[in-house]
Amino acid sequence: MKDISKDDQLTIPEGVKVSVKSRLITVTGPRGTLTKNLRHLNIEIKHDGKQTLRFTVYHGARKHVAAIRTVRSIVNNMITGVTKGFQYKMRYVYAHFPINVIVNGTNDAVEIRNFLGQKVAFQVKMREGVHCEASKNQKDELVITGNDLENVSQSAADIQQTCRVRNKDIRKFLDGIYVSERNVIEQDE
Repeated sequence: MKDISKDDQLTIPEGVKVSVKSRLITVTGPRGTLTKNLRHLNIEIKHDGKQTLRFTVYHGARKHVAAIRTVRSIVNNMITGVTKGFQYKMRYVYAHFPINVIVNGTNDAVEIRNFLGQKVAFQVKMREGVHCEASKNQKDELVITGNDLENVSQSAADIQQTCRVRNKDIRKFLDGIYVSERNVIEQDE
């Protein structure tokens, strides 16, 4: 059964500017600017007051109405990204052959060597706006930071998928690089 209209709203914090033009959302904050194109979704997005954003669906079926919360979460993650930023920590796990990870000079790519004793070196490029560095206070740890949650998490997933164990029993060979911690960079005071 279709609902006549369903809506949800999001409060915009101080210091963040959100502009919406034909479902192209631009969020500007102290850490930078993020843009997201949501034109493929049939949702009305408009300002409801100065610091409130309203998402509305008219005559929507169940899956169409479910997109309201998805869009709200996307915009909320963008606001969190431009105010606090996102950080993923990844740990190297190995039993016999120590994994060597080399971060290039511009912090936008990593090279993984000696995974399961293989001679081949795996290259993983970071997504746009994502920086990667070796942890200074923890051995065998990689820190991935950025403002866009989708790009940061996809970069971490690319690294994890590159170090997948193939043609062996994965219950026995637990080697790889795995996400150990996800959080925001600037914690609330």
